[in-house]
Amino acid sequence: MSLAPGSTIGIIGGGQLGRMLAVAAARLGFRTIVLEPQADCPAAQVANRQIVAAYDDTAALEELATASDVVTYEFENVPVGAAEMLVARVPVCPPARALEVAQDRVTEKNFLNGIGIPTARFCPVDNDDQLTAALKAFDGSGVLKTRRMGYDGKGQRVFRNMEAGGFAGTCEAMGNVPLILESLVAFEREISVIAARGPDGSVAAYDPAENVHREGILRTSTLPAAIGPTTAAAAKDAASRILSALDYVGVIGVEFFVLADGSLLANELAPRVHNSGHWTEAACVISQFEQHIRAVAGLPLGSPDRHSDCVMENLIGDDMLKVPALLAEPDLMLHLYGKVESRPGRKMGHFTRISRRS
Repeated sequence: MSLAPGSTIGIIGGGQLGRMLAVAAARLGFRTIVLEPQADCPAAQVANRQIVAAYDDTAALEELATASDVVTYEFENVPVGAAEMLVARVPVCPPARALEVAQDRVTEKNFLNGIGIPTARFCPVDNDDQLTAALKAFDGSGVLKTRRMGYDGKGQRVFRNMEAGGFAGTCEAMGNVPLILESLVAFEREISVIAARGPDGSVAAYDPAENVHREGILRTSTLPAAIGPTTAAAAKDAASRILSALDYVGVIGVEFFVLADGSLLANELAPRVHNSGHWTEAACVISQFEQHIRAVAGLPLGSPDRHSDCVMENLIGDDMLKVPALLAEPDLMLHLYGKVESRPGRKMGHFTRISRRS
């Protein structure tokens, strides 16, 4: 059953993704209410209303459920308990199960492997002795990550060609939290697929984007990716299998490593609209944000086809100084997030250069 125009969509999280979801919802005639502890957050600047409270505030969640016809979220670290509490009162999309899977890197990789999607080798790590053993198994190299809460390169440490042993204090330095060691992957490039699934099980997958990261932060996404059609089809198929296995409703982002032979290893999934899908607002008729609103509102999914090739680039920190020059360029869409303070490593906006496909 689809929502009627004028219905209200609740959004947990008030960052730039929530902002872009609220804009897309307004274009389709929906109202939005944002739950976010930071007053005047980017999403609140364009939403109809904000509840200023913590994400696990029981009274605030009750208020959100009462005011909303459906609730969604813009980041994967929403407390699972909050989502489960809401489900008893109002539909929540994507489902809480997607949060459970995505919030723990070990759970996520076990899930992916369990549905036949390969990943890098990995070992759970809870202490320095386990780290030593895991590094020995991985020939002294790997990426040590926190199992929960890491993003944009935070909570990570890379080991390369190190002798196993002598890592006393590493786990303490990482916060004495559950960790995971992932083997290093000799990949040729990184790609991601943005895909959506509706309540009726229909799936729409966008073309894979080729991504470049620096210091753990996405810098550019380029379409088309330098991959063959078989690799592109495999990435879309993997995303579709993930959506079906989770009984998912909404947009998901799935990141992959592309190996020399064109085969794929899944890196991680994000149960939300995704930074590497921002290009869709400039190069497609239906952006990932509108697609997500369509899905959670029970509307037919739109076409994921793109009319243009493009390069999306994030504006990070002092990149904001480029804005006047960018505004003078033809065939460029600029999107700023309404953040007052520019800090190193902070995403302030993005822009997409397009070239029409012949």
